Parts: sequence; C-alpha cells; structure tokens
Amino acid sequence: MRAQLNGGGNKERYMGGSGSGGGGGGGGGGGGGGSGGGGSSSDISKDHCNKTVDIFEDISSPEVSNQNVGRPLTCWYRFRPLKGSPRDFVLRLRFKKFKVGQLLNATHCEGGYLQIVDGNAKTDVSNRREPGMFCGEAEQPQTFISETSYVKVLFHTDNFTDQTYFTFDSRAEQQTEVYLRYGQHPELYPNRRGEVVQGSYCEREYRDCRLQTCYVQSPAYPGLYPRALNCRYKLHTRQPYIKLYLQNEQFAVDGQRCENVMTCPIRPIGSGNEHCPYDWLAVYDGRDEHSPLIGKFCGLGKFPFSIIGTSQYMYVEFVTSPAGPLLNTGFHFNVGNWPGHVETAGIKHGVCDWLLSSDSLKDSSASEGIFLSIAHWYPPNTSCSYHIKGHPGEIVRLYFPSFRINRIESPILKYEGDCGESLTIYDSDHADPARIIKTFCDTFSRPMEKVDFVSTSPSLYVQFDSKTGSYSGSSLYYWAHYDFFNNTRFGDPVPNTLCDEVMYAWKHPGGRLRSPLNSLIFKRTGGSDVRCQYKFVTDRRLYARAIIEVNSVSFKELPYNSNACTRCHEERVDKLVIWEERDKFQNNLACFCDNIPRAVRVISSADQMNLEMIVQGQHAITSYFKNPNPLFEATYEFAHGPLCGPITLGPSPDGELVFPYKKALAMVAGPMAPPEHHYRREKCIWELKVAAQRDLWLNLEKARFAERSCESAKIEVYLAGRLEPRFVVCPDNISLARDLPILTTAELGATGADQEPLPVLIQYTGDGQPGKNIFRLVWTELFHLPRNPDGSLAASLLQDGGCDFRCPGDTQVCIPRHLLCNGVANCPNVTHTSTLAQLTRHIEWNLEQLGLLQHAGEYSQLILHDESPEICLRRDLSELPLGKLSLVALGLCVMFGLLIAILRRMCRGTPKQPGLQHLHEDY
Repeated sequence: MRAQLNGGGNKERYMGGSGSGGGGGGGGGGGGGGSGGGGSSSDISKDHCNKTVDIFEDISSPEVSNQNVGRPLTCWYRFRPLKGSPRDFVLRLRFKKFKVGQLLNATHCEGGYLQIVDGNAKTDVSNRREPGMFCGEAEQPQTFISETSYVKVLFHTDNFTDQTYFTFDSRAEQQTEVYLRYGQHPELYPNRRGEVVQGSYCEREYRDCRLQTCYVQSPAYPGLYPRALNCRYKLHTRQPYIKLYLQNEQFAVDGQRCENVMTCPIRPIGSGNEHCPYDWLAVYDGRDEHSPLIGKFCGLGKFPFSIIGTSQYMYVEFVTSPAGPLLNTGFHFNVGNWPGHVETAGIKHGVCDWLLSSDSLKDSSASEGIFLSIAHWYPPNTSCSYHIKGHPGEIVRLYFPSFRINRIESPILKYEGDCGESLTIYDSDHADPARIIKTFCDTFSRPMEKVDFVSTSPSLYVQFDSKTGSYSGSSLYYWAHYDFFNNTRFGDPVPNTLCDEVMYAWKHPGGRLRSPLNSLIFKRTGGSDVRCQYKFVTDRRLYARAIIEVNSVSFKELPYNSNACTRCHEERVDKLVIWEERDKFQNNLACFCDNIPRAVRVISSADQMNLEMIVQGQHAITSYFKNPNPLFEATYEFAHGPLCGPITLGPSPDGELVFPYKKALAMVAGPMAPPEHHYRREKCIWELKVAAQRDLWLNLEKARFAERSCESAKIEVYLAGRLEPRFVVCPDNISLARDLPILTTAELGATGADQEPLPVLIQYTGDGQPGKNIFRLVWTELFHLPRNPDGSLAASLLQDGGCDFRCPGDTQVCIPRHLLCNGVANCPNVTHTSTLAQLTRHIEWNLEQLGLLQHAGEYSQLILHDESPEICLRRDLSELPLGKLSLVALGLCVMFGLLIAILRRMCRGTPKQPGLQHLHEDY
C-alpha cells in the first residue's frame, strides 16, 4: 500500500512514482524512484515512518513492498506544532480506517498494535509510561482527542501485509472549542475537570462540587479513551448527599469489543465483576477504595440512573485493560449534591437506623421533627428504621406533607414480585406484626398525604424494607413530619372515645382537671364538634357526692359571632357544661361559655356527675390545635363519706344533724375497715330543706373538738346563690354558735308563697377519725307572724297548727304545738326589750293557745320559753286524753293484782314436819 503524506508544500517530496532517470524498487516506505534522480530505499522508508509531521496532514500506513511484506514493521509519528498556535491546544486524530493485529480475550494484541502517547515529560499529564495498545479492526471513523498538545502515534506489526493498515488525519483545536469536554466559559471554572494529581495522567481531585462546576470524564473525552488506564477521582461536595448526575448521559465503557455487531453485539449497561471483567467504572461510597462499593459499571447506552452517596464524599475508579479495540468513548457526568437534605433531630445508628426522641426534638428548638425517605444508594435487602420515642404519657403523630410512590427506577437487584420496597408504620416500639397501622408498597399502594397516623403509646416505629436496593434512593419518596402530644389523662380513659375519661372515687379521690393536654383531638373529628366528657363516679360506701370547682374558662371568641354568651345551654358556642343524670334525664347544673371572674363550685346531689367540654368543629383546628393554653381548669374531689350520714335533711319543723353518723361507725371504725379510713380528712355536705314560708334557726347544741383550730374542724353554712358562707363555726368561736341569728324566708331565697326555698348547704371539713370531732346541730323551722299594714297581728293569715306558741322577744316568730316540751330549745335566744304590758299579752296569747289561760296570773312575772317547766308540767297533765288515762289506770290495776297474787302464793305454805325443822335448825 502506498504511503501518502499529503500536507502543504511537501506533497511532491513524498510522492513516489516513475520519473526521468528511472527508478528502482523503493525502500521500506518508498514506492518508485525519487523524482529528479534516484534515492536509496532506506531513505524512502525513513521518510514514511518514524517522523515528525505537520498538523493537518493525512497519514497512512506504509505501502506494502517486497522489502517490507511479511516482515516486522514499526513506525512512529510526532506532530510539529504550528507557528503561533496557543499552548492550550489539543489534537484531534481521526482514524478513518484501522486494521492492526488481533485482540485476544480483550486483554492482549496479537500480531500488531497501535499506541497513542499523550503528553511527555514537560506536560502536566502524560501516559507515556503505559500508553496501552489498540488492535483489531475499525472501518468506521474513530476519533481520539488528546489531553495535551504533544501526541505520538506508534504503529507495530509482526507481519506486515496488505491486511494491516491505518489511515488518520489530525487537527489542532483550542480547548474552548472542545465544548463537550470543557463546557461553557471554561475560564470561569479552571478546575471544572478537577485538579490533576502531580505525576499522574488521570488522577484528579474535586472540591466543593456544585452542578456544572465539576466534570468527571474519561481521559480524552469525548473521544476514544486510552488503554491501560487506572484513573482515580476523589469527589467532594459541601453538603450531603453527593450525587453523580449520570442519568441519560451517554456511557460507552467496554460496550463493544469489535465493530461488527454480529460478531460483537453491543453490551448493555450492567454492573458486577462478571459483567465487567476488562474495562469498568467503579463507584465507592466514601473517600477511597476501602469505602463500600456502590457498583462496578460497563456497557454502552444512556446511563439509566444517577448515583447518590451517603455523605459528602465519593471515590470513582476507571480502569481499562492493557489492550483493546479502537472503540468506546468513555463517560462524562456532573457532580453535585441532592438538594433535599435536612438535618434530622435524632441519634443515628449505622447507615439508616434512627432514634428520634422527644428530647432530641426539644433540643433542636423545632416544633416538628422531619425525616426523609432514603435519598442515597443502598444495597439489596436493606432495612431502615425510625423509632420515634416520646416520654411516658405522650403519643406520637406522623404525617406526610409530600408522598409519591413510583416503580423502582434504579434497582441494584432485579425483582419481579410485588412489594419490592415497602414502608410500614407500627403502633409499637419495634416491628410488631400485630400492631401494624399501615403498609405502603411500591407496586399497588396509593400515597396518603396529610393524613395523621397516631400512636396509642409513647412510641411509633417506621420501617423501610427493600429487596432490590437502589442506586439513587427509594421508590417511595416521602417527606415525613412527626411531633409529640401530651396524652396524660386525669382519670381512666373510656375505650373507643376521643377524650372521655372516668374518675372513680376509689382510684382518683381528687385532683386537678383541665382541657385535654393533647390538642391533637381538635384535629381528629373531621369537622364535627369536639366533645370531651369527664364522668365522676363514686360509691356510697365511700362517698355520696362529687364536687367540681371550675377555676377558669378561656374559650376563644368565634370570628362570626360578636355577641356575648347569654344563653349558654341553647347557643352553639364553645362551652363547658356540668350536669347529672336524674330519672334518666340530663339535669343541667351549670354552663360556662365565657370567662369567669372567680372560681365556681358545683356539688352533685347524687353519686355521679358529668363535666362536658364542647367545642364547635368548624373552628376547632384554627383556634385550639397546638394551643398550649388550657380551655378550662378545675379541681374535683369526692365528699360525704359514711360518717356524714344522709345527704338530705328536712323539710321538717325540727331536726338534728349529728356527726359522726352512729350507724356508720361500725363500718368505718371496725376491725374490717381499711386503714385509710382512720386517718382520712372528712368533708361532709348536707342539704337542709326548709318548708315554704318558714324561717330557719340553727343551733349548735353540743360540740367537742380535739383541737382548737379551724384546720382540725370547721362547719360552714351556705345559702343558695352565695359564694361565701353565711356562718363559719370553728372550735375557737364555738360559744358564738349557740346564738346564731335566724335565717329569714327572704334570705333562704324563697320565690313564692307556696314554693320551698333552695336548700341550705351545711359543710363540715375536718378530721375523719371517729371520736375525734363530735357535734350535734339542731334546727327549727319558725313561722313568721303575719302583720296587717297597721302593724297589728293578722290572725286571719295564721295557718292552723302552724303557730301555736310565740317565741319570746322581738323575733315575731312562733312554733307549732308539738315542738313544745320536746327536750330541745326550739325558740332562739334573743334580747328582750318588751314592756310589761307586752310580756303580759305574750303570756296570755300563749296560754290561750295551750288552753291554760286560767293560770295566767301565775306567770305574770315570767318569760315563757318552749321548754319552761311551768308550761311543760301543766301541759303534760292537762293534755293527757281520757282514753290514755283509762289505759294507764287499767294497766296499773293489772300490775297491782299480779303483785298481790304473787305475794299470797309466797305466804301460803304447807305445815312444817318436825324432822325437817330440826335439820334446818342444825344448819
């Protein structure tokens, strides 16, 4: 084959052919004799090989001749730089045809090879020590673009024939013209291709990579990559996770081992040692080759995915075999970081196991914790967990503001079944199959965004499982938020309710109460009203009453209702209702829908009472979700134990209240009584009902207290509608309790002539140990004497049997006949300012009512009381009916007769026998 070096004015110099003067056979590189005279064959061979040539020349292998055919042949070509060309130019060599040697096992060239030496001792990079070898056949043009401005091409064949040939041309290009290699504005990013490690050909370091600032490329890209390469790329970004933007980039690493696709089919992109034994690109998750291997890749096509590391560092290694075909252009990709990285407040164990505690969230000063789906690579059979752990009494909420489910796009291991990747939420502190809340699969599940998943305990466990692994993150993409809510209860929670509780007296005898600490309840009703019911239940063997004291109410004003709360029970407003069930109907005791200026106490009339908080659903979330302030605060207690006796007294003309209740002493002080009953502080609340149009007089007749302080014992008397007690009796003022003022009908709150007033509440608070505190409180209903407008007594208004005895003094009250001389002073002690004439009329009126007017002269100087002996003695004799006297007389006669019969029987005896009489006398 003719050697042709066609370039500029040297064209004719290297042309072989017949000329005048004849010519003989050419040398190793020559054809015919030289023009203008013959030349030696060795000179002609020298001119066609081992020569520095100009750029832009077309270069072909030497022509086959008798001198070189069948013999070994070696040729090299250097390129002479153009005058005035810049130093940063590169050479583009285009091989039009190529057939040299034979590639064996993709590692060895047999029979010949072609070497391309890029750089020398003076250039920054050079592969002169190990340039590698190209061999085989390529009929399609193939291009090599040098890294330096110095290139040497070396051709060798063991047996030169017409089946060994090559043809290439060359062209110089400035670096800025090689756009695919250097990108736009390379002057702005001088280290876009990394900083070359001194003394190497393709070892580079990249720092602080951002998108379009770091190009990782095979040497000589976008042309053919050299052989015998061992390139190392150390990559770094400022933020995790480092990402190799390979997706849709052209990738050609050992993708074709010969040009004939029938003989050498194109190898698709794959990974692994078996798939990539010769040329490969290895990616490590870390700083060096000792880090975990993500994958080893080779093949031809568009790379199907990107690769994301777990940190800020990645190590890439590119290795090519010593020999190979004049094919394959290598790779190019950008380096950056995945933009969705967030700092997770928790403790990380291993690669992807997290403990997310409420303490860690509190330390981060964030209201909600965040964790993301796995955004980096992970191997097959990966399992990642998120243990979200709160304090005792807390519950966990988890929701996904963003959630997408895709098919697995970048699997490491192929998987054809369902649920290759899954995300499972457990209501537990571990992966308990019996406590699964929800499972999401990549093949059939739908994402659930902004849906709350709430635990019933302080822990929620989330586990991600992948059978396939991934190069670029999970197919389940989610952005998860979690937070903690205080779910502390004041009583026993009611199953299957949102926030209902029961306070049993034997478990929770008293304490504080407020709106639910868990404000998540205001978000979980789906727009319906939020109702939280607190039920107070006792047992009469322990207590007979429940007491609730509401200390504060702080509902927010509705945006559409500017009116003040006037009808609490009827209006649709946020409110607090206290009620009790009576005869299977709800009996409302109190209702609060606005702030209260002071505490309000509500006492049950039975052994059960309910407090219910009602919040309108249309604004519950906006007004109260994550609102730390309580909507109401209250305290509760159970009262009126067995020592207190009945809870209701009266109405009756008179009566007594005795503490402790005698019938209960055996139950609370006996040997079978629980120990706490001996030392429990007792609170008794009695309701004293008073008949219509009656005044009330209370008298502490007997009292004995172990200590002389109000802390040990206190008796308080409350009137209806009054927050402060009307009377307070303590051991230190017990003497004053014997002259308590009369409570009039008006004070008792009577609203009509025939209606009973509201009951009077009598409360005792003190030591409950039997025998320590004892008292007897008696009461009398007094009839207030009606008066005419002129002040005279309205006798027509006196009720029959209601006013039989006028109490002394200026009280103008009277009592019925049956309260006279009953052993209890039913008339109050008052100061007397009456004249003698008034006292006389008072005595005469009372004697007339009692039928003792004939004895009026005997009492002219006395003040008559309901227990005066003079009245009681005469009244007892005069009021005894005839029937009673007859019965008494008959009884006395019978008793007298029996006595006489017994005496006569004793006196009647038989005659004494003499022997017996003497025996008796001996004794």
